[in-house]
Amino acid sequence: MDEEILTGGGVNHVVRVGETVRRPTGAWTPTVHALLNHLAAVGFTGAPNAHGVDDQGREVLDFVSGQVDADPPFGDDGDARLHAAGRLLRAFHDATAGFRPPADATWYFPSRDPAEVICHGDVAPYNAVFRNGLPVALIDFDTAHPGPRIWDVAYAAYRFAPLTVAPEEGAVPVAEQARRLRLFAGAYELADKDRGALVDIAIVRLEHLIAHMKAQAAAGNEAFAGHLAAGHDLHYQADAEHLARHSEELIRTLKSPD
Repeated sequence: MDEEILTGGGVNHVVRVGETVRRPTGAWTPTVHALLNHLAAVGFTGAPNAHGVDDQGREVLDFVSGQVDADPPFGDDGDARLHAAGRLLRAFHDATAGFRPPADATWYFPSRDPAEVICHGDVAPYNAVFRNGLPVALIDFDTAHPGPRIWDVAYAAYRFAPLTVAPEEGAVPVAEQARRLRLFAGAYELADKDRGALVDIAIVRLEHLIAHMKAQAAAGNEAFAGHLAAGHDLHYQADAEHLARHSEELIRTLKSPD
């Protein structure tokens, strides 16, 4: 069958074949497939089903219809998009709570304590499928790993709000970022004890991302080397510094009563 190249994050070569997607595998693929099989078994519909590997050694996943690699302007439906993203992430985490990894489980990233759920590891508009402007499914589970809920929530909020200083990424005044962050946390039903830590965790997530990009580039990964050459690390560092500067205002809004 004909193969259609699918564009996205620029790290993996991904193609569509009929109603399936074919992607490169890694040592973590069997564990990720066990996770996806669990999600299907418990009725979570916001992720593709896994179908093993093909004769070229690529993993085979369901093609999830919709708009992928979408980062639409916040616009009039921005609040609805944020709310849907928060609810989707909450549903995913809740569906993973009963997952028991294989005895020989291998993850792309190491487990983080407390391992409350299985984190997706890269929840963002470019790893979501949108229909009618709203995110309905998550894709690209390579970076999934056990960890605390807030580890995923902080990064997803950073990407979807977005909590950035870059105009081309949709930067808005801090007060509006704080409002959106609170909306996302509310949609997720983030516990009060985690709200005070959310901004600090977002900063740590960005520092983790920068370190990972540099390590991958140093190991010869051309995709990550290209990201560094394009200045992505500097962008994330600027956003981390922005969050640190405005941490008090963001947290104050997050913890304010409804």
